[in-house]
Amino acid sequence: MSVAPEAAQCGFPSPAQDYPTEELSLVEHLIRDKAATYFWRAAGRSMEPVIPDRSLLIVDRGITPLPGRIVVAIVDGEYTVKRLQVDSNGRVTLRAENPGYPHLVLPELSEMTVWGVVTFIISPAS
Repeated sequence: MSVAPEAAQCGFPSPAQDYPTEELSLVEHLIRDKAATYFWRAAGRSMEPVIPDRSLLIVDRGITPLPGRIVVAIVDGEYTVKRLQVDSNGRVTLRAENPGYPHLVLPELSEMTVWGVVTFIISPAS
């Protein structure tokens, strides 16, 4: 795979620069730690428009799951992808991005584990 010699401007293109000049390793650019990184296929629409259905997610298990990050979580034995939110009282909410879907507000006795943090979302251009 090759990389273009410079960033692509989103304005008027320059016809003088059309040829890639060096090799590009997606692993080098997208994966921090190979041993801790997994690929997941997103299913469903609760995270649209941020994560379109069938997107490929790059998930890193070695990153600390901070509030505001999108995570893969296990809630009562089921996997889900949501945005992690923790309020000042320590109450955890897994937020859907799509307003048509409910957030998961976790009751105190709920069992939730963050499996990993989503680092990249790969989806087709529309």
